[in-house]
Amino acid sequence: MLVAPARVPATRRLAATLYGYAFLTDLVLLYPLYVLLFADTGLSVGQISSLFVLWAAAGIVLEVPSGVWADAVSRRLLLCLAPLLAAAGFALWVLLPSYPAFAVGFLLWGAGGALRSGALEALVFTELERLGAADRYARLIGRTRTAEVLGAVGSGLLAGPVFALGGYLAVGAASVATCLLAAAVAARFPEHRRPPAAPVPGAGDDEPGWLDSLRLGLREVRADRRVRAAVLLVAAVTAIWGGLDEYTGLLAADTGMAEVGVPLLLLLVWAGMTVGGLLAPLGERLSHSGYAGLLVFAAAATAAGALLRHPAGFVLLAAAFAAFQLATVLADVRLQARITGLARATVTSLAGMATDLTIVAFYAGYGLLAGAVGNPAAFAVAVLPYLLVALWLLTGRA
Repeated sequence: MLVAPARVPATRRLAATLYGYAFLTDLVLLYPLYVLLFADTGLSVGQISSLFVLWAAAGIVLEVPSGVWADAVSRRLLLCLAPLLAAAGFALWVLLPSYPAFAVGFLLWGAGGALRSGALEALVFTELERLGAADRYARLIGRTRTAEVLGAVGSGLLAGPVFALGGYLAVGAASVATCLLAAAVAARFPEHRRPPAAPVPGAGDDEPGWLDSLRLGLREVRADRRVRAAVLLVAAVTAIWGGLDEYTGLLAADTGMAEVGVPLLLLLVWAGMTVGGLLAPLGERLSHSGYAGLLVFAAAATAAGALLRHPAGFVLLAAAFAAFQLATVLADVRLQARITGLARATVTSLAGMATDLTIVAFYAGYGLLAGAVGNPAAFAVAVLPYLLVALWLLTGRA
């Protein structure tokens, strides 16, 4: 589909704002070091896992309400509020380092993630659709994931030097500053609400309200098997590797790498994720069997890289995370293409809630498993469910 020349500037403005927001959201210097902050404060792997469960629980509770709010009120407003909540949480971590402060910080961070999840994808797809450029969604979202990774790469490059200069307090202050910048960039997002094609039952002639948006989203997921399958695929593909990403710092430390060198190892993983996002347009050509093969490769590379118990294993881990990133983008593209109703953010948030529920189960299981067999073996066992997802794809039911 061709984009009208007059609308090219609007598309470019949307893309520039999107990439800037994504970059700043993940340019958080605490990212490569916060697990080490928790460990230095005296927390065990089990306690750290319990914090991740709280983080995911906040997302579960707020995911769908925030998506409904985005559909009923303003997606841009939620995108502005999200980094402000994260900033408050990061400030708590470095000013009052303790388990209760970490817990509250994760609740705030989880709430911010819930506000952003669903609203961002829905706003971007709706704006592209309005501009006659919906076919560019995969490219923009793939580059957005790359911008997020580049932000994480920037945090990895800067975290060590900033930590050496001012410790966790300086790292935390820089993290708060980038969150405030992200909120300012979010205010530049365009937002045009699509009028309903037909009156919503019980809603009169106005745009659907909060309850109407919730009903519309739930109805679409229940009634359309293809949408329901896409929601489940997003959760199945995203949850495990998204959870493992939080433990890569501990896996790096298990190789014998010193604290200041851990961010450098994580750079390899983030570089792989960058490549995965950029491959999204090519990935759209994958068949069901090709997609299944992508997941099998990613799982095998993750297990092999972790079990090497050596910094060189992070090269394999980088390749695995590239494949996982690509698979995640493709799952989101499939979901957005199948949604036809007005409650796009609500349906997307339902996929986010399914992902968060899966992640909670993962965190609980990983904490027990890693405590018994160590991080390398736990990584290898954790990716086994991807073989079942690949088999599901091969049946053609996804």
